Amino acid sequence: MLFNPLSLYASEEELSKEDKLDVKELIFEHLGDGYGWEVPFAHVYRIPLPVIVRAEDGKWFCFSSSDLTEIHSIENSRTGKVENHLVPIVKTFDKDGRKYEFTLSHSKDNKDKVVQLIPGEDGKVTEYRPLDFSITKNVAALFITAILLITIVMALVRFYKNNGFKAPRKGLGFFEMIVSFVYYDTIKSTLGENARKFGPYLLTCFFFILTMNLVGLIVIFPGGANLTGNIAVTLVLAVMTFIVTNIFGNKHYWKEIFWSDVPIWLKCPLPIMQFIEIFGIFTKPAALCVRLFANMMGGHIIVITLTVLIFIFAAFGKFVAGGATVISVLFSVFMLALDVLVSFIQAYVFTLLSTLFIGMAVEKHDEHDHKDAKPEEERLAKVASSIDFE
Repeated sequence: MLFNPLSLYASEEELSKEDKLDVKELIFEHLGDGYGWEVPFAHVYRIPLPVIVRAEDGKWFCFSSSDLTEIHSIENSRTGKVENHLVPIVKTFDKDGRKYEFTLSHSKDNKDKVVQLIPGEDGKVTEYRPLDFSITKNVAALFITAILLITIVMALVRFYKNNGFKAPRKGLGFFEMIVSFVYYDTIKSTLGENARKFGPYLLTCFFFILTMNLVGLIVIFPGGANLTGNIAVTLVLAVMTFIVTNIFGNKHYWKEIFWSDVPIWLKCPLPIMQFIEIFGIFTKPAALCVRLFANMMGGHIIVITLTVLIFIFAAFGKFVAGGATVISVLFSVFMLALDVLVSFIQAYVFTLLSTLFIGMAVEKHDEHDHKDAKPEEERLAKVASSIDFE
């Protein structure tokens, strides 16, 4: 994102027909998903990705995302410069004697999504949103992140396999230090004997989130995808913690939910506490999802907003624009450095909270037979009476 001023300049040109900069549209365009991967310094050019859709009659189609757009050169009437704009086009297939047409929608409900154009008997064309399994930018970034993380982990595994207990150095040494910190100081200290059981999942969560965060701060391919700023991604991660917590929860965990140790009138006849506890089962993963999404999305928005200020202040003259450029770039660099720290913190917080939720669900409690238990005073009196003072 450090080079956003240059990539955003192309976006400003795309909007020059209206002679105004739509900041909201610009921010969400850069943070949103897409069927192609933007090329740095040339915003209208995209790295094509596969589009896989199921048509209205059940037939499947696979084609390149470059077939849905083309570049048009238009002369700006205000500046006289020739500007390139990415324009949607219709991709047509002839299959089994029927014509199938797909394009990127401009409608409010399906904006920038692939739709099938279906002509009606009255000549009016309607849009149908097909079942979409396309490899979008975010999906491709997930694959890249997973491959990158697996490569790093397997490199550490190979090192220990070839060198025994010899400590790794440089990059692998730093990676091994983080693994030890997260496992021993967070997971094992919280879960105890259950650390080996849940450690692989929790370590995967930490490093997967951390890798997504750091890759998202890089504007050049394969970076630039705002994965943890996509609530669908954070929701899946939170749902996984929800599933692990409730599948492995022991009987004491479920007892506290359905029959907790509170006055009976809070449990029966109105199940007040049961309702609160069941509601809490869902609010915990919801908090994980929203916390990670909001923090990472907020960091990206701040950096892009600071960059957009350059073009907003450009209307006030060269002197003001120059000062705004220096200030915006300095603050953007500072925010990027801060985002690197936040990337670690948010990955750690997600892992820590997931560890705590799982720990509370699998925590063992000592069994007491309250029926045969005697008051402390009676026990002490019995012990005292048995002592021979002579």
